[in-house]
Amino acid sequence: MSDRSSNGGAPLRVGIAGALGRMGRAVAAGLAARGDMVLAAACDRPESAGEAFGALTLAAPGDLLASCDVVIDFTSSAASAALAIAAGAAASAAHRPALVIGSTGWTEPEEQALQAAAKQVAIVRSGNFSLGVNVLAGLVQETARRLTADGWDIEILEAHHRRKVDAPSGTALMLGEAAARGRQVALSHVRLGGRDGITGPRPNGAIGFSAVRGGGLVGEHQVMFAADDEVLTLSHSARDRSLFARGAIAAALWVASRPPGLYDMMDVLGFRD
Repeated sequence: MSDRSSNGGAPLRVGIAGALGRMGRAVAAGLAARGDMVLAAACDRPESAGEAFGALTLAAPGDLLASCDVVIDFTSSAASAALAIAAGAAASAAHRPALVIGSTGWTEPEEQALQAAAKQVAIVRSGNFSLGVNVLAGLVQETARRLTADGWDIEILEAHHRRKVDAPSGTALMLGEAAARGRQVALSHVRLGGRDGITGPRPNGAIGFSAVRGGGLVGEHQVMFAADDEVLTLSHSARDRSLFARGAIAAALWVASRPPGLYDMMDVLGFRD
């Protein structure tokens, strides 16, 4: 992973969208421990503008971009799409500010807005900023390639805290995409959602998803490969949100020197170099 910056040796000016959320606060704490980056601005919901946030005053969402080289955004897909549109419109000759986006649950129009903005600015978008999860995705892809659909069913199980509003999680979908790539199919063609009632036998080659919501679970993901006489399970457990904040901060440092485009953590970690 390369930490190249185009900021001429000055600290990278980082903004946080969704600053009052758990991830926003974790990112702020991570930035405070670094000398090569500085928290330049932060925002949350429009009604929070003017509130104190550490040594800063929360900005209005529309005023966040002007003072930042990179914005780290953990809000919602709708808010992230709006931020991307604004960033694309405000892009300087240096294609700044760049974006690091951790929102999940994207609709097709939001996805199209993100793709359009990525023609003007560099954007890292990921359902999970954990190094371990991204290594897991690589293992899932390779395992799915080797354990073929005629003998092995794939089931993805995920568990998160009670406040999470979308399901399956962005990470679960990322793992599903990895499994589908391994089998050279489109996830949209083989995805199997939750089951209730008399559903009939499992379709051959389907990739299933199951979600649990409860308590304060940070994030649990399992990918199960099930044959008639054996089961292989690949899993990851998140213990603290700081690991996601560290990954997002690393992504911000990486994307600051990139040309416009839509990237993910596999790019940041050098898996596609």
